[in-house]
Amino acid sequence: MKKGYVSSLPLPEFRLWKKAVEGRPLFSFDFDLTARCNNNCRHCYINLPAGDAAAKGRELSLAEIARIASEAASLGAFWCLLSGGEPLLREDFADVYILLKKKGLLVSVFSNAALIGPEHVRLFKAYPPRDVEVSVYGVTRETYEKVTRISGSFAAFLKGLDLLLGSGVKVRLKAMALRSNVHEFPAIAAFCRARTKDYFRFDPFLHLRYDGDEARNAEIRAERLAPEDIVRLERADPDRFRELRKKCGIRPGAGLGWNAPVPLFTCGAGLESFSLGYDGQFRLCSSLAHPDCVYDLQKGGLREAWRTLVPRVRGLASERPDFLKTCPSCPVIGLCQWCPALAYLESGKMDVPVEFFCGTARARAEALGSGQGLDKRE
Repeated sequence: MKKGYVSSLPLPEFRLWKKAVEGRPLFSFDFDLTARCNNNCRHCYINLPAGDAAAKGRELSLAEIARIASEAASLGAFWCLLSGGEPLLREDFADVYILLKKKGLLVSVFSNAALIGPEHVRLFKAYPPRDVEVSVYGVTRETYEKVTRISGSFAAFLKGLDLLLGSGVKVRLKAMALRSNVHEFPAIAAFCRARTKDYFRFDPFLHLRYDGDEARNAEIRAERLAPEDIVRLERADPDRFRELRKKCGIRPGAGLGWNAPVPLFTCGAGLESFSLGYDGQFRLCSSLAHPDCVYDLQKGGLREAWRTLVPRVRGLASERPDFLKTCPSCPVIGLCQWCPALAYLESGKMDVPVEFFCGTARARAEALGSGQGLDKRE
């Protein structure tokens, strides 16, 4: 028997390539398997209590997941990211995971690792995931449990992570940069880099909750770092700062103003992927919760959502004069995290600037040496 590839095909004959050139191919989707979580993190935008019966009752059934996954695969999807909440809280997690693998999908899992047990290791060794990405909230019990607000969560995290790392499963580590853990961040970065050969990433941009819970949103805002602290962290990571300098900066011709209407979506949302909520809500991306931009897959098909909702949402534009004078014409928009989805979570409107992002963009511009003469839009 010949070693190597079973067969080879010229690129024009490759089936996935054919789907791509046909227009608007679907390559991947994210799936929040549950909104429930075993932790109660201060910064989280989705978590509901682990025993929340109402949330559990709204979760897609295995049969519904199978239908949607089959439709996604038929449209060309080959990768699925399972997230939450904490996806391992689902009693049928193994059934969902195997179902997706048997659909031919590469599967990644986002987890806090606290629920990882020998049964999960056996599952992942039998059906290897693309990777398991684990969040690291601190490297001391005091800091970790200040974030999660669950006694014993640090010990459970370390035990689960050690099981994963010892199993040979590909593990990636990430962290959220918060006021509650920023004092420990150099140690968090060192902890992560010592335990994985892959990249370590961190995110300082905390967005608000899908459910609009004002008490929890106040907690999220309280955990946000000041713009100068975000930039300080980024500058301390040479690789990240190098990429920031390479890919972002002053936009030529920006600041000159736009004529209405201006497209809202200039990102990649809905171009090659979609997001699926635990309750069957189809979104172009995981952050887009505006009621005009979602589709209930418990009442309709994925193909309909992909073919009709996505073009309609991506065609949305703004004619608001106060918006046209800010974000679209801003000279440092390339350094900003603003998007219509996050603007909606902040304000209830998709076409307004967000000062949290504006301030960070200005601080980045200053750090990159491009801040002189910028319109600070105070």
